[in-house]
Amino acid sequence: MKFLGLNITDFKRDSYTKNTSLRKKKKKYKIGLQNYKHKVAFEISNIGLWDYNPITKKAYYSKESINIIGYKPGELKNISKEWNDRVHPEDKAAYDGDFTLHLNGELEIYEIEYRILCKNGNYKWILDKGKVIERDNDNKPTRIIGTHTDITLRKTNENKLKNNLQLITNQNKRLHNFTHIVSHNLKTHIGNLKNILEFYDETENEEEKKDLINHLVTISDSLTTTIVDLDDIISIKSKTNINQLNERVNLFECSNKIIDSLEVDIKSKNIKIFNALRMDDTLITNKSYLESIIYNLISNGIKYSDPDKESQILIQSLHTKDTIKILIADNGIGIDMNKYNGQIFEMYQTFHGTERKDSRGIGLYITKTQVEALNGTIELNSELNKGSTFSLTFKKKKAL
Repeated sequence: MKFLGLNITDFKRDSYTKNTSLRKKKKKYKIGLQNYKHKVAFEISNIGLWDYNPITKKAYYSKESINIIGYKPGELKNISKEWNDRVHPEDKAAYDGDFTLHLNGELEIYEIEYRILCKNGNYKWILDKGKVIERDNDNKPTRIIGTHTDITLRKTNENKLKNNLQLITNQNKRLHNFTHIVSHNLKTHIGNLKNILEFYDETENEEEKKDLINHLVTISDSLTTTIVDLDDIISIKSKTNINQLNERVNLFECSNKIIDSLEVDIKSKNIKIFNALRMDDTLITNKSYLESIIYNLISNGIKYSDPDKESQILIQSLHTKDTIKILIADNGIGIDMNKYNGQIFEMYQTFHGTERKDSRGIGLYITKTQVEALNGTIELNSELNKGSTFSLTFKKKKAL
């Protein structure tokens, strides 16, 4: 039986062409579908893509990459300089260095974390990964593909964790020192009491007994003073109520009030005090603690004024975007910082000779404890026979 007009060869050729074309379309569809899935996956995860040609310096940044730093498609040119110039100056050396190492084949994968400037003027943390996928006949990179991931939240949490760990470490260290001091001082008083009582039991001389009783009174007074000091410190360290740190304090008025309360001492030592704080300087903090801190530092300047000079105390402030620094400076007798630098804010440390009965060695420790309770820091710059400057630094914040 004949099939008129049917050429088997042509049929096979035509059939093969159609099937091949269909397979190519299916393959193209599958590749397109795969790329689409990848595109959707990156959009959902907010991971940006970049594609760079080191020869032409041309770069492609995906919509997600551009969105991370606050821009819209079309607002950045397709050149690497657009991104590179926004890297934080402190991170630039590592950023450039690691990328060069990867280009030279010394790093298998380029991976780095750095800060980048956003459109709004703030910085974000970026995890940047990339890999060379094409090289020319001379083994020079011709194409690199990579990703950008916004890790700002993770870095913020890491910094908080690091700061909290440092805070806990410092608190544990201070607690250890505090416990050691308490133990040492109480043991000393108790040991003295025990010895006096033993002597009292052994002696039959009434005159000696009377002297021993006087010694007991002295030791009792010292023990009471120590307990009061420790109670004050514990009270400061236990202050945790956030509302107690939420008072608006005018620093100029606060300082004037303290200066007025010290008028008798100021006049008796003929000291000039200059309140150079700005009249609108304010701090959100605990008023009673701040008054105590400023009072202690001004009275310290009065107490250790130099009788051979025209004594002066200056109070002023320095502002940054995030902090306010209160400076309380005097031209008094000063402290030998080379000798006492590590002991300035420790308990029961004195720096002006043991003959001074008005120095218990507790004032600066309590002041430092109060400053830290207000989430501040205190520093001292002093020079013997020239004077001292205390610096109090507090973070600016808004009232709750």
